[in-house]
Amino acid sequence: MTLPFRTPTEIEAALGPAVEHLRRDGLLGYPTETIYGLGSLPSPTAVEGLARLKGREPGKPFLLLVSGREMAERFGLVFTPAAEALARAFWPGPLTLVLRGTGGKLPESLLGPDGGFGVRHSPHRGIARLLEALEVPLTSTSANRAGEPPAPGADRLVEIFAPAVERGELLVLDGGVLGNVPPSTVVDCTRPLPRLVRVGALPRDELRRVAGRWAP
Repeated sequence: MTLPFRTPTEIEAALGPAVEHLRRDGLLGYPTETIYGLGSLPSPTAVEGLARLKGREPGKPFLLLVSGREMAERFGLVFTPAAEALARAFWPGPLTLVLRGTGGKLPESLLGPDGGFGVRHSPHRGIARLLEALEVPLTSTSANRAGEPPAPGADRLVEIFAPAVERGELLVLDGGVLGNVPPSTVVDCTRPLPRLVRVGALPRDELRRVAGRWAP
């Protein structure tokens, strides 16, 4: 199934079906401010289903979208001083922070090799409303088969994953065709000194200009 997800009215109408689908451990295709993503609840069953759909090799985790720092901390994620400064400067926005987790509130399958969870606060208005309604983080990975380019729009996403859509396993939110925007910049904040993992929409110079000594 595909639901329109562009105007405020369409977004509000899609929230109920999307939340219900996710709470049944269903999978979701959705737009962000950068690229289309695939996601699920951060439950072991849903994450396993997402890995199968994506064709992701074992040991490569998915990141999490949150509604802000409060949600991240509620799920046991720890902000170092560097992470605090970067989140204050660039969230919501195309910045993924890798954070340590405590309390076992998130599945270990989402842990990266550095022992942290990748977390982002997206400014996309539809995803912001979805996270408010869902009240839990949403896993996120680019909407493509492993090794292929991301789908630029909902039509291509449905084409790539047609069997999952037909089975009702994958619900797609149609936010239109997205521009050629780089993915998020990734900064590891699991240790006192931050480390740049991937350059994306935010270049290192911008991180340093805004966050000063707390930037990688």
